Amino acid sequence: MKPVHFLAASIATAAAVPLQQLDKRLILYSVSSPLLQVVRNIDIAAKRLLFSYGPPTAGGPPSPGGVLGSTAVTTDKLITNTELAAQNVIGSSDRSAAKADTAKLNGLQTLDDYTKLYEGNWEATSAPTGVSPGLLTNYTQDLLFSMQRLSTNPYAIRRFSPGETLPFIVADTIAENLTGQNMATLLAEGRLFYADHSGLKSFDPEDSANYAGGCDAYFYISPANGQFLPLAIRTSYQSNLIYTPEDTADDWMLAKMMFNADDLFMSQFYHFSGSHYVTEAIYQAAIRTLSEEHPVLAILRRLMYGAFGIRPLAVDLLFPVGGLIDKYFGYSGRGAEAYSTYLYESGISGAVQNNYFKTNLKRRGLIDFEGGPALTHFPFYEDGLPLWNAMHTFMTALVNTYYANDAAIVADNEILAWMDEANGPAEVVDFPTRATMNTRAKLSEVLTHMAHLVSTAHHVLNTNALITSGGVFPLNPAALFKPIPTAKGATNIAQYLPSVETSISWILTQGLFSRPLLAGTDRTMVHMFDDVLMLARMKPAVRTANNVFKATMTARSTVVKNRGFDANGLSQGMPFVWKTLDPDVAPWSLTI
Repeated sequence: MKPVHFLAASIATAAAVPLQQLDKRLILYSVSSPLLQVVRNIDIAAKRLLFSYGPPTAGGPPSPGGVLGSTAVTTDKLITNTELAAQNVIGSSDRSAAKADTAKLNGLQTLDDYTKLYEGNWEATSAPTGVSPGLLTNYTQDLLFSMQRLSTNPYAIRRFSPGETLPFIVADTIAENLTGQNMATLLAEGRLFYADHSGLKSFDPEDSANYAGGCDAYFYISPANGQFLPLAIRTSYQSNLIYTPEDTADDWMLAKMMFNADDLFMSQFYHFSGSHYVTEAIYQAAIRTLSEEHPVLAILRRLMYGAFGIRPLAVDLLFPVGGLIDKYFGYSGRGAEAYSTYLYESGISGAVQNNYFKTNLKRRGLIDFEGGPALTHFPFYEDGLPLWNAMHTFMTALVNTYYANDAAIVADNEILAWMDEANGPAEVVDFPTRATMNTRAKLSEVLTHMAHLVSTAHHVLNTNALITSGGVFPLNPAALFKPIPTAKGATNIAQYLPSVETSISWILTQGLFSRPLLAGTDRTMVHMFDDVLMLARMKPAVRTANNVFKATMTARSTVVKNRGFDANGLSQGMPFVWKTLDPDVAPWSLTI
């Protein structure tokens, strides 16, 4: 493990206890009890006066307000801006090299020319993995496109339940040619899946400078070989064209690019609302109800390192007129903010209990589905489950160490007050209530979900994922740069993609979200709970649990690092090698 540089380490130490008095930093953590509650209530009351709720920053639920809230935001902005500045040095250097190496690009006249954007370039920005092997060579394969739904953005796809009404019709002759079955049989056998981005434009109050198709699409599990494959893509622009693999290669490739542009937009604001909004709201409720000596608040402080510094950057960089969303996506920044708020308030991304890791996947028919065949490969679940299990094991040890039984949970007035606050002024969606928070297992679930949201759920869509997989040209543009076609027969489809200058600038922008400097340091998921000051105040069993967690994560990292293609040219059933969720590369906290 490499230590982070001195400045970042100093900020981390200071931010670990931003609201604690220095003379309390060596007091052992303890849960609420009648003997201590009077004194603790005085401290909590003082915090509530000084840490209040302010107006939402960049949409969603309230942001921190008051003296302590503003101080927390300022402290976290320093953390965020320090990491961003360090990354910008790397990205700017890579951009300069890329701009000096454009002769090989041939003016980006073909799709293959777009793969040359990465040849010998962006290596420091995309370190340590680089662009996922296979994405630049196998991008025309339908299997690659479809498996992105189960890896680079696993949150858009769901399985149809038998008997559901299908939103658009694919002729049975086409379905039978592609799948061997008609649409009714695919549906009845539970083989048919759906991803819907057709409503995105409804959130946009204005026309974007770029273009988006507003696509929805069908996918299916092949009766022949069990592969997960695409069946049809529909645009929601004027003539609502329906594309299938039976169309010309150019038309079908353009359809996949149009869908992926919508999918990238959806993924980024699902991540923004589902990770940043949700965890901030839960955390603010905890700050205002839990004593600074409570072990749960200590864990939340660790997980929420630098978190309050991120949404202000969205206001400055992402959402304003002429900001990054306007420049590169097919929807406006204002539309992105409105969409993020909708995803949160509707519970699509904002619900807590309904979006627990396994609950979310089961609800969408991706795991444990009884009405059809299981997915042969599900890379996000394959990589996410070991991480979730390790986090759950740690949180269970933490909770069981401080609570002897379920009755002790109900007796903790601070935990119950946290439930009330979250369901009240903090505006958390679908949080447990004081009536339902009645077992140790339920508290462990909530804490595990917080750890999952700031790490696995965030980084699968953002951080290093953008420049290494989710946003890689030519298959994954953020927008089209020519009007959406109203008839089939497209040719020279590279003209729908951005210019050389815009492409390089967009790759640089993706790189600003990346954190290669943190790989292999004490800022990766391996060290999620590895805070010396925090652990010193915990009971010995928690320190033991941290050692187990680190060993588990280190072993998992080895598995991911050693991943490659099998004899069939596949990895996890995909024609590209996906290493986004390496726990010794991905950070243990939210980033931008």
